[in-house]
Order: sequence, then C-alpha cells, then structure tokens
Amino acid sequence: MSIVKARKTLSNRLATRYQLILRNEENFAERHAIGITGSKVILFSVILFVLLLALCLFLSKTILAKWFDPEFAQAQANRELVSLAMRVDSLALEVDRKDQFIANFQRVLSGDTSTFNDPAEALRNENKPLVRPSTLAISSTDSSFRRNFEQSELSLITNTAVKYQELQSMFFFTPIDGFISDKYDAKKAHLGVDIVAKVNEPVKNVADGMVIFSSWTQDSGHVIMLQHKGNLISVYKHNSHLYKKVGTFVNAGEIIAIVGNSGELTNGPHLHFELWYNGNSLNPEDFVTF
Repeated sequence: MSIVKARKTLSNRLATRYQLILRNEENFAERHAIGITGSKVILFSVILFVLLLALCLFLSKTILAKWFDPEFAQAQANRELVSLAMRVDSLALEVDRKDQFIANFQRVLSGDTSTFNDPAEALRNENKPLVRPSTLAISSTDSSFRRNFEQSELSLITNTAVKYQELQSMFFFTPIDGFISDKYDAKKAHLGVDIVAKVNEPVKNVADGMVIFSSWTQDSGHVIMLQHKGNLISVYKHNSHLYKKVGTFVNAGEIIAIVGNSGELTNGPHLHFELWYNGNSLNPEDFVTF
C-alpha cells in the first residue's frame, strides 16, 4: 500500500504544473511566464548534462588535449623524435658523402689512384677479352668526318663555349695581386697557374662557396679548396697560413689565406691556383682576370 502511494505521490509531483513568472523589479509588472512540470525539469537537466559532457569530451580531445591528455603530449613528443631522427640520419649520410668526396679529392691531388677501378682489371674479372685500341678498324668515312670535325670551329664551340656556358655568366674575383710566372699546361700536368706576389700578400676567394678542404699536404703545403655552385671547385696551394676551416661559407673576395712557399713542389713564394668543373681541370685565365 505504501509503495503504491509513493508511486502516486512521485507521479503527481512530476505531473504537477508550475509557472515561472518574470517580473519587473521596480513595479512588479509581469514580463513573461513559463509553464513547467517536474518531468520537464528532469528532461531538460538530462539533456543539458549530456550536451555538457559531450562538449567536455570534444574539448579534451582537441583544443584542451595538450593540457589534459597525457597521451596527446606523448604522441607529439614521439612525432618530434621521429622527425629529429630522420634529420640526423640525413645529416649523417650527407657528412659521409662529403667525407668520401674530400678523401677522394685528396687522393687525386696527391697522385694516389690505387682506390680507383682499373677497366682492364674489371674486364679480366668478368672473363671478357681485352681489345687494344690500335687493333680496332676505323672506316675511311669515320676518319674523314672525325678529322674535319676536330679542325672545324664547331668543335671549338662545343668544347668551350657550350660546355662552360654556366661559368661564363659567373663573376670571379682575382685571387691575388701579382703576375703569372707559369701558365696552365695540361700536357705537362700543370693544371693551374702560378702567380708570384709580394710577401704576406692575402689570398682571396674567387666566388661564393663552402670550404671543403683546409689542411697541410706534403707536396703542396698549406692547401685550401672551396666548393662553388655548379660543381665548380677552386684550389689554392703553397700558402703560408690558412684562415678558414672546413665547412665555413666564404663570400667572394674574402681573405682565406696568406701566400707562401710551403710544400715540396715549389721553387719560391707564389700561389698555385686551380679551377675544376665537373671533375675536369680548367685554364683559370679563361675565366679569371689576373
């Protein structure tokens, strides 16, 4: 009996209608009246609670995640660690390539070619026959065409202007004030120019670039090399003092060394200057004004 009575009492309370009246505080005039019941109040409260809960969950996973969600901070830290690891790996590979390039270049300058592959040896390893160039037969037509082409102006244009067109547009500073005592001569393996200058004359960088070698060699003494744009390398030998270290970016015209007489392959104070483009030596007088 008491249970039925309690149910009726609760039902009556939920069904009882109430009126919420809004009045003017000064004259108590009625402005608005809202009819409500207990069931409506409960329903509105539940809906409001659900909306607030959903909003809180949304904010905790998005805008407020960095402050309240430890998993978000951990995930962000993991992403940063992965990104840093990839950058470090890329830098390590780049450093290895640079070190290998510098080591190979040092061996070339010192005349050590033991680490380079011999084509004849490679053919022997592959069990392929060696053919001497003198035994190859060249037709009379090919010989005539080759002779005419090598003697024509077209050959000169192809080997100079077209091949080094990119360098023609570059401006080169004079590396040192002086006069050329020994010119470029590839046939005599003199792959640069020797410039005689005053004692303690500063040596300047010919173009913007990065120092890839700055050290002492037995033959050439204090040597510094710079990598410029377009696979161009400038070499400065027989210096008495070097001012720049490997990895330093140097502007054109900036002092990089002092002229000297260091190394075994020298017969007096001078600067031996070389230019290399795509692995080929150039005559510096074709591009630099001395």
